[in-house]
Amino acid sequence: MPGIVVPNPTGPSGPVDDLVQPFVIEQSGVRGRLLRLGAPVDTILTRPGYPKAVARLLAELLALTGVLASTLKYDGVFTLQLKGEGPIRTMVADMTSAGELRGYAGFDPEGVAKLEQELGPVADAEEPLDVRQWLGTGHMAFTVDQGSHTQRYQGLVELSGPSLADCLLHYFRQSQQINAGILLAAAPPDSPLGGPGWRASALLIERVPEAGGSQAAIDNLPEISGEDWNRALILTASCTRAELLDPALPPNTLLYRLFHEDGVRVFRPRPLSLGCRCSRTKVENILRSLGPDAIEEYKVDGEVVMTCEFCAFDFRFDDKALAQLHEEQRADGNPSGL
Repeated sequence: MPGIVVPNPTGPSGPVDDLVQPFVIEQSGVRGRLLRLGAPVDTILTRPGYPKAVARLLAELLALTGVLASTLKYDGVFTLQLKGEGPIRTMVADMTSAGELRGYAGFDPEGVAKLEQELGPVADAEEPLDVRQWLGTGHMAFTVDQGSHTQRYQGLVELSGPSLADCLLHYFRQSQQINAGILLAAAPPDSPLGGPGWRASALLIERVPEAGGSQAAIDNLPEISGEDWNRALILTASCTRAELLDPALPPNTLLYRLFHEDGVRVFRPRPLSLGCRCSRTKVENILRSLGPDAIEEYKVDGEVVMTCEFCAFDFRFDDKALAQLHEEQRADGNPSGL
C-alpha cells in the first residue's frame, strides 16, 4: 500500500494545522483520518461574536464535517446540518471538494445565556457538550450536493446525543455500512489546551464490513477481525483532548504515539481552508429580484445592508449603488427596474 510509514518522530514533520491526515494501522488495516483546524475555525467563530458555548459546539461540528467529507469522493459540497427546538435552533457546516470550510449557527441569545448561567463555564469543560441540552429534540442531516445535473444524497438521524460524536455513531449504526470510532475536541482562545485562537480537531477510524460491501471491494482492503477492531478503538480512545488540540504536537507524532506498536502508515495530507461562497454579485442579484417598495423597507440610515450569515461580512448599498442596479436592470430589458 503506498504511503509513508511513520518512524519515531523527533520533531515537526510537516504542517501542524488546517489539514486532514489520512492513515492506516498496518497490522489491522483499519483506516483513519486526523483533522486539525486553527486559523479557519477561529475566523468562522470570532467574526459573528458567538457565545462561547455556541462557538464550541459549532467548532466541533466544523471538525466533524471536515473529517467526514475527507472520507468521501465527491465534486461539490458536503453539508452537515443540525436542527432543534432548544436555545440553539440550527447549525450548518459545509466543505467543498476543494477543502474550503464555512459554518453558521442560529440561536436564541436569551435562551443560550440562561442555559450558560445554569450550567456554568462550558467552553473549557473536559466533557463534550450535550447536544440535547442545547438543541433539544431535533435531527442531524448529511447532504452531498454535486450540482444540478447529479442526484443529491441525503441522510438523516435524530439527535440522540449526548455528544455530536455519539449522534454520528448512531447514524453509522443505522446505515449498517461501516463501524467507526470518533473523537472530537475544541477549545477557545488562550485555553490551556489550545493556542491564541479557537482550535478544533477530530480523530476518526473506520472498519469496512467483513463480508460484502462495495467500498471494501473497491479499496481491496484486508478483512479486519473483531479483536483488531477493538484494539484500534481502545488505542483511539486513549488519545486525550489535550493531545488532539496541542498546536505543538505534529499530527504524525500523535499518530505514532497512539499506534506505533501496530505500525502506522500516513498518506499525503489534505489542506483545509476558510471558504465562504458569498459575493457582492450574488447579493446584487437578490436585490434585483425585489421590488422598489421592498428595498425601501430594508433601508436603515439611507442604505441597505445585507450581512452574510456565514462570514458576517456586510454588503452595503447606498442610493447611488441602488440606482446603478436600477439602470442595469432597465438595460437588461426590464422597464420596471428593481
